[in-house]
Amino acid sequence: MKKQRFCYLVRLQYLGFRFNGWQVQPKLKTIVGMLNKTFIFLYPNVPYKILGAGRTDSKVSSLDGAFELFVEEPILNLDIFLVNFNKNLPSDIRLLSIESVDQSFNIIKNSKTKEYHYFFSFGSKNHPFSAPFITNYIDELDLELMKQGATLFTGTHDFSVYTAALKPNTITVREIDSCTIVANDVLTANFFPEQSYILKVVGSGFMRYQIRMIMGALVQLGKNELTLHEIKESLIAGSSQKLNTIAPGSGLMLNQLHFNK
Repeated sequence: MKKQRFCYLVRLQYLGFRFNGWQVQPKLKTIVGMLNKTFIFLYPNVPYKILGAGRTDSKVSSLDGAFELFVEEPILNLDIFLVNFNKNLPSDIRLLSIESVDQSFNIIKNSKTKEYHYFFSFGSKNHPFSAPFITNYIDELDLELMKQGATLFTGTHDFSVYTAALKPNTITVREIDSCTIVANDVLTANFFPEQSYILKVVGSGFMRYQIRMIMGALVQLGKNELTLHEIKESLIAGSSQKLNTIAPGSGLMLNQLHFNK
């Protein structure tokens, strides 16, 4: 007889700077690895599974992440679960909420839109404490040109050159709802630079390194190493454009995640 399975949607935040990404990796500290360790400590005899809404790379953070928790025993008190879990997690991971969901819910298929923020500054050296949050470019960048370049990524394009180690059958045609560069009005600290900026990208799904390579291309544009025409050409199917710049993971953060249900 098939065992009954109980499903829960858990929202969480984490600072990714000291983690090697979301997914479990042997001998490396990851977000799921820490979630697994905590669950097993609290519920040592309860079979379970954790499925994330997506995988973040090494050092990438999240203000609004989510995972689906499958267990063979119901969680009787969700408030107590949340308190106990947070008490045993490290300070750079926090569960925000937990709710029961129907077994028809699928955290991958029901994921509607993701909004990523890439934080950066340029022109002078940042305070070292800014490193987990903001990528610092010492070079002067043409910010207005980068803003023009960012708008080119909005819409449906072939992003084949904006991912690393492209695998067969990967869907490379993706739609980006919006892509803009604005002044940083999200994160503040007394050790942040006087001026910092955010590349905001909204879409339903992204390939590995896609946003970091978009940021890398915009930095090359700001240094006059690429042109607007070359960025346009890079978004056409069969493009021969080679883009090798991947912006550091520490500037990237999942800001919002919305579901269909």
